[in-house]
Parts: sequence; structure tokens; C-alpha cells
Amino acid sequence: MNINEKIAQELNIKTAQVENTIKLIDDGNTIPFIARYRKEVTGNLSDETLREFDERLKYLRNLESRKEEIIRLIDEQGKLTDELKQAIEKAEILSELEDIYRPYKQKKRTRATIAKEKGLEPLSNIIYLQSDKRDINEIAKEFIDPEKGVETIEDALNGAKDIIAETVADNAEYRKKMKKLCNKEAVVTIKAANEDEKSPYEMYYNFNETLRTLPSHRILAINRGEKENYLKVKVEKPDDKVIGFIENDIIKDKNSQFGKLIEESIEDGYKRLIEPSVDREIRSELFEKAEEKAIKVFGKNAKQLLLQAPIKNITVLGFDPAYRTGCKLAVIDKNGKLLDTATVYPTEPQNDVAGATKVINNFIEKYDINMIAIGNGTASRESEMFVSDLISKSKKEIYYAIVSEAGASVYSASKLATEEYPDINVSLRGAISIARRLQDPLAELVKIEPKAIGVGQYQHDVNQKKLTESLTGVVEDAVNSVGVDVNTATPSLLSYVSGINKQVAKNIVEYRDTNGSLKQRKELLKVPKLGKAAFEQCAGFIRIYDGKNPLEITGVHPESYDKAEELLTEMGYSVDDLVQNDKLSELKDKLKKVNVKEMAKNLDVGELTLQDIIDELSKPGRDPREDMPKQILRNDVLKFEDLKENMVLKGTVRNVTDFGAFVDIGVKHDGLVHISQLSNNFVKNPSDVVAVGDIVDVKVIGIDAEKQKVSLSMKEVKWFCHVVMWTLFLTI
Repeated sequence: MNINEKIAQELNIKTAQVENTIKLIDDGNTIPFIARYRKEVTGNLSDETLREFDERLKYLRNLESRKEEIIRLIDEQGKLTDELKQAIEKAEILSELEDIYRPYKQKKRTRATIAKEKGLEPLSNIIYLQSDKRDINEIAKEFIDPEKGVETIEDALNGAKDIIAETVADNAEYRKKMKKLCNKEAVVTIKAANEDEKSPYEMYYNFNETLRTLPSHRILAINRGEKENYLKVKVEKPDDKVIGFIENDIIKDKNSQFGKLIEESIEDGYKRLIEPSVDREIRSELFEKAEEKAIKVFGKNAKQLLLQAPIKNITVLGFDPAYRTGCKLAVIDKNGKLLDTATVYPTEPQNDVAGATKVINNFIEKYDINMIAIGNGTASRESEMFVSDLISKSKKEIYYAIVSEAGASVYSASKLATEEYPDINVSLRGAISIARRLQDPLAELVKIEPKAIGVGQYQHDVNQKKLTESLTGVVEDAVNSVGVDVNTATPSLLSYVSGINKQVAKNIVEYRDTNGSLKQRKELLKVPKLGKAAFEQCAGFIRIYDGKNPLEITGVHPESYDKAEELLTEMGYSVDDLVQNDKLSELKDKLKKVNVKEMAKNLDVGELTLQDIIDELSKPGRDPREDMPKQILRNDVLKFEDLKENMVLKGTVRNVTDFGAFVDIGVKHDGLVHISQLSNNFVKNPSDVVAVGDIVDVKVIGIDAEKQKVSLSMKEVKWFCHVVMWTLFLTI
């Protein structure tokens, strides 16, 4: 297999792009660095494509390595033929490769190996070849050997059939044919383990669906239900077709003396060996595909959450709701510094509304608070109603926002939280995290495990190593796309910068604490264990505000400073003009008119690199998250009882799955926009329409008061708005 050509075909890119990218990866460059600063080399491959590229490269290299090992192992047995070697080299997936190797694997003692030990393999060959004209009983009689446990003709024939059954079961082509038929025709049938037992899986108590149409979220749900002993799952396969195919391939004459024996062997081999084995493989492959999809969805949601627009330059009151133990409060200033904490009891069982109101109003006046961040966990709804009532009676303009507190408890009890707030009670650290998540989601969320941030489904059911690797990559891409202020960033945030590991991140902070703020990027070379290679990878993602060179607040890499300065000179400006608002405005207008192709030639720089330089000079120091949807800020509360069908509301997308999107509309539980309600057009993937953090208009189309569930529609809203506008037009 030519790996380069395979990747080029799969990703629909040129072979030259593949070759160049592989060299960059093998040279130790990180994905964020390659995606941002080696666009000319890769042909402008995105970070997402590069992650997929890297994953496929590892898989295919592992596949080729396994091929070499299998060829060696079979050759050592003296059984390697040119035909077999060719089949191994052509295999494109690991399961196909292992099927080819199956007959040559060292096996534990089976019925077939025992029969071979009894000397019955020659008899099985005679039956299989079906060419001997002698009576089969006479032939079998020759193999009777009481000392070996073959006392009768029947014993000999049964042993021979065991060998044939295993030969059939080990045939890679038959297994391939069965899998192909199953993928096309098999049906997954699900029954309740106990029909009288209530469970979250009741919709699957009498359920069936073809294997090929089963969506990934349903596969994971079924697997979980089976694991929790609520469901019994069976894959109904086209057994007769598979057996018929094998019989037609092997049996020359069903009416011959060999026909019946081989027929029995095939049926035994299928039911005892092939079917259970292939069933496990099908279920496993089904899960792997669902797992892969779930991890991708989780990663996409996580990236959107991490890149949510921050709310800067405000003092925030973090409000961590609870019942018996009290609601925890934390006041965080505009720079993320903790100012004050308290515990109040406005909810059950104490219901000390007056006492809680007094404490919060004092905080509001003392610290000039105009924003409250409420966690969405236990007692969130009651806390929201309390805060809304408090705001309505306040003379100040105060808003609140509901913030996901997923992972806040994980952070609170972490070693990192202890290091940050050694003197603060664990229970209060959650309120700090909630407040900071509103101020800067990225900087705060990197402090916890990515899988704990609550934007996926079934994250505990998938391979944790794969999930961690994928999400770590997502966090790296998010952090590096935004850039990091090296003089304020925590070690947690710095550790996700390209080329910087956890130890180097700590060293940077220690260097900063000892020597004061860094004034230029190259000063990083003085940090212990941060060498030239690491500097090349990280420098472009580091931001230094109030430094010696204004270029250091941009994403321009130090290796391109000379080209950026040449460009500015060509246009009659200098780098110092980047921090002069009046001149910057003029520069922006001129940059828009630059002929990139001609200028790139004049400056002897790649067009893609030059375009990136132009983009950075047009918005020096600008946070790209400013282009993301802003958090919905509220000053009143919507009760579940207030909801009516056909009501149109504005909400925030909290989670996207492969069956729809969950939208926060201001009530306790998020409403679901099913995939069928996302658009008037066919939607294959919900993430093509919405993303976590999007602000959307939705229409209430269903209310289940008992289960506190709300069904929403986006296409209904679009239709409604169209009708209203058309009516207005006709009226005019």
C-alpha cells in the first residue's frame, strides 16, 4: 500500500501536500504550528484536516507494520505463498488483515487441532476435495486408531468434519462476504430484559432497525442499556444466504457421498465458529464507528464552547446554587482576581431570602457588580428566580447569565485549585470557576479535563484514551487560534500552547515571577528547558502587550517580522503605527487594497503567509472570539408554566448531538430541536446548521409538563417570520 496516495485519496488532497505534511510531522512540528505557519508547505490544510491526517497516518503506518510482522510469522511457518503475500499487502483495514492471518495463528487446542493430533487431517482433505471414487466408509476405516481415540468410522468422520468446519471458519473471503451481507441486510433486534421495569431505555423495549441505518447515538444508547441490564440485543443476520454462498463455493455435488458431510461441516463451522465471532466483530466495529462519531461531535462542541466570546472588563459575582449546604458566592474583579466570598441560604430548607438579599446587595454596592453568573446545577432554577427578583428590585442595571458548571466540582477538588486558592474552602472554589467562565471561558475551562466540560453524550462510554487524545488536540487548537498573553496566563493555559509542555509552562511563570513581565518574545529563550525548537513552535501564539515591538501583540511569527516591516515600509508606515489608532485606521483601508500576488512577489514571501500578515496588521491584538456569538444576558426569568405552544423565543445552543441540538431558552431544562426541525432543507449533520454557543430563534412546538421536556423548532420560526413579513408587505 502506498500510504501517501491512500491519504491523498481519502482527504481529497494532492500527493505533494501529503509528502510535505508528513515531513513536517516527522520533523516534530505540532499541528497548530503547521496549520498556522506552514500553509505554503501544506497547501493551506486546516487544523481539523491536519488532525485527521495525523490520525490516518498513524493508523496506516501501524497497518503496514502489522503486515510486515504477519508476513514474517507466516514465512517462519514455511506457509507463505506469493498469492498469500499479495493478499496481505492489499489489505486496507486491520480487521481484514487479521482475518487473513487467522488460519496461521497459534491457537489453543480446538476440536480441529485435537482431530489433527489424531491423524485425521488427510481424511478431511479427501472429503474436502471430493475427488476420491472409493466408498467414504472404507476410506474412513483406514483412520481408525483406538490408541489415538478414534475407535469407529463415525469418530473418524466427525473429527474430519471438525477440521473442515474450522477451515471454513478461518476463510477470510467467507468472513468478508458475511460482513458485507450483514452490513446490507442484518437487523438489530432489541427486547426488554424486564418489560415491567421502568428505565430510560423504554423506547427500545420492542425495537428493531437495520444495521446500516442505525445512527451512532442510538448504538451508544443501546450499548449502555445492554450494559446496565435493561436491554437484550441481538443482530439478526442473513444466515441462510451466507451458508448457501459457502456451500455453492465448496460442494461440487450435494448428492454425492461427500456432499452431506461437507454440508454438515459448513453448518457447524458457521453456527459454532463464524457466527459468534463475526457477531462480536460486527458489534465491535459498529461501536467503534459510533465512538468515532461521538468523539468528533464532542470535540466540535468543546471547541465551540472554548471559543465562546469572553465578557471583559467587568466585575462578576459567581453564584454556585445549592439547597441544604447553601449557595456559594465569589466576587471576581475584571482581571480575574478573587475579591470576596460568602455562603447564603435563599433556597430550601432555610429559605433565608432576606439574609441572602442583604449579602448580595452589599457585594453589589461594595464592588460595583453589574453581572451575576449562575451555575446550572442543583437548585439553579430556584436560584435564578431569587436572583431575578433581586435584580427587579435593584436601582442598578444588573444582568445575570446561566453558566454551565460542568467540571466545576472537578476543578474545585483538584491540585491546581488548591495551588491557586490554598486558603479557600473547596466548596467556594466552584463559585470562583463559574464567575471566571463567564469572563474568559477558554482560560478557565483549560483547568479541567476536557471530557468534564459537559458538551457531549456518552463520553463515559467511549474509549477514554481516544477521547482524551482527541479533546487535548481540540483544546490545543482553540488556545492557539486565540493566542495567549504570556504575562498573565496560568500554567494550565500555557501548557496548551504549541511546543510548551506542563513543566516548561511552570518555568515560564517562575521566570515571569522572578524577572518581571516579558517585553519581547525572544526573551522566552531564557526560560529553562525552552530551546530553539520549542521557541519556533510557540512564538507565534504568544502575545506580549506593552512590549518593545507592537508586532508581538499579533499572530505574526518572529520569523516573518522582517516581511511585515517591509510591507509596512512599502505602504509608508512603521510598526509603531500599529498602536496609533488614527494611523491604524488609515492602514486598514490601504491593506484592503493590497494586490497580494504582486506584493508577495516583491517581498519574496508566500501569498498565504502574506495574507496572514495583512490580516494580523489589520487587527493587531484583536481577540478572534469577539466574532463569536455573545452570551445571552437576562434580567428576568421565564417559568416553565409560562411556556405556550407557538411561542417564539431566543435561546443559546448548549449542546449539539447527531440527533439535534439542545437550546437554553431560560427555563430549568434545555429544549430539544430535533434534527428534523433544524431547517426546511434536509439536514444530514446538525453541526452543519448550529454550533455550541449560537444564539438562535426557536418556536415551542411541544410541551411535556410531566417530564418537564420542551420540543422546539427552528424551521417553524423561519416560516413564521416569512409569513409575517409577507403579510406586512401585502398590507403596505
